[in-house]
Amino acid sequence: MQLAGTSSGRRQHPESLAGRIYARLKAEISEFRLLPGDRFSEGDVAERMAASRTPVRQALHRLEREGYLEVRFRSGWQVKAFDFEHFEELYELRIVLELEALRRLCARPSAAQLEALQRLRRTWMVQPRLDDGPEVSRLDEEFHCQLVEAAGNREMARIHREVSEKIRIIRRLDFTQDARIEATYAEHQAILQAIGERNCEEAQQLLRTHIETSKAEVRKITLHMLHSARQRPQPAQG
Repeated sequence: MQLAGTSSGRRQHPESLAGRIYARLKAEISEFRLLPGDRFSEGDVAERMAASRTPVRQALHRLEREGYLEVRFRSGWQVKAFDFEHFEELYELRIVLELEALRRLCARPSAAQLEALQRLRRTWMVQPRLDDGPEVSRLDEEFHCQLVEAAGNREMARIHREVSEKIRIIRRLDFTQDARIEATYAEHQAILQAIGERNCEEAQQLLRTHIETSKAEVRKITLHMLHSARQRPQPAQG
């Protein structure tokens, strides 16, 4: 498995190549082609992706900073074990931030906040529904981030975006099922309707249920995918 376009990889700007290697490795981790606990060296990746070690090292250290990899003494790099407790904590933080954002939006929304909510309504209540899982996943993440941003606290919004990035690896799995895509549209619409009516309690309850249901689904799917991936025959080493 080689990085697309690697024939010219060595002639690319190192930062650009490092970014492509980073994206490829991150995708392999997200799609469970690299499994938790898998070990490899910089040389393994450099050879597989037809690149020098410098951009490979940059990509690996970036993934380490983001919590996907860890360095193992004398044995190279390892995909970090899947820590459901950590994801639970991130989801809890996300819920706290979003519930506070809804409280602020339902109180006395400013003109800017009303405009932001109107943009969300156009996406989720007016425009045609999409059935492309990855695109709906992206829009769903933006929906929640924009709700927090509209509340007007930049630090809340920054922390929320960081949390969203960290849970993206499993959160996107919720959009591999048509029923969950349909439910996402319906639940977003109900949340926006409650905000529009300034019914804070209902909006918060709808949002909490929406996130908790998604969390339960992605945990179930993740466990299934991990189990299935571990049953696949491994390629021969040589």
